[in-house]
Amino acid sequence: MAVPIIIALVALARLGELAYSARNARALKARGAIELGAGHYPLVLALHGAWLAALLALVRWDAAVDWYWLDAFGALQGLRLWTIASLGPYWTTRVFNVPGEPVMRRGPYRFIAHPNYLIVAGEIAVLPLAFGAWRIALIFSALNAALLAWRIRVEERGLAPRRTLSASSGPA
Repeated sequence: MAVPIIIALVALARLGELAYSARNARALKARGAIELGAGHYPLVLALHGAWLAALLALVRWDAAVDWYWLDAFGALQGLRLWTIASLGPYWTTRVFNVPGEPVMRRGPYRFIAHPNYLIVAGEIAVLPLAFGAWRIALIFSALNAALLAWRIRVEERGLAPRRTLSASSGPA
């Protein structure tokens, strides 16, 4: 019976993130932020919802839990929190561009341009593996990869003019 409890906890965490994201989005828009790629956002929501629904519907609720993979998922949650905390009021589930502000260069952003996307890719693969659902991991990883390729292209186009700004003049 651990499967539905774990999935419910993940879903609750995601709902909390959506609320935090919405609050940040309102504040960013009030500061003149421009949303990029709004057309693909419903697909992001649908993919994540379908991933959780597939786990709930297709994994036996009494399936054995592989603690190695569940621990890996837990570690990814720590990285997710680090990423969210590093962006602070700039973190949203949507893509916003705040003209005139430099690109984030603190936390995991010192090392990689899109750490949250790597974390999400890991989560989509790892959680199903914790329940032995490798087919769900494979299918949703492929769908997520296609969606992220589109999303990253959109985001990179928006960030390009801001990459030349000094890191000291904004959120560093």
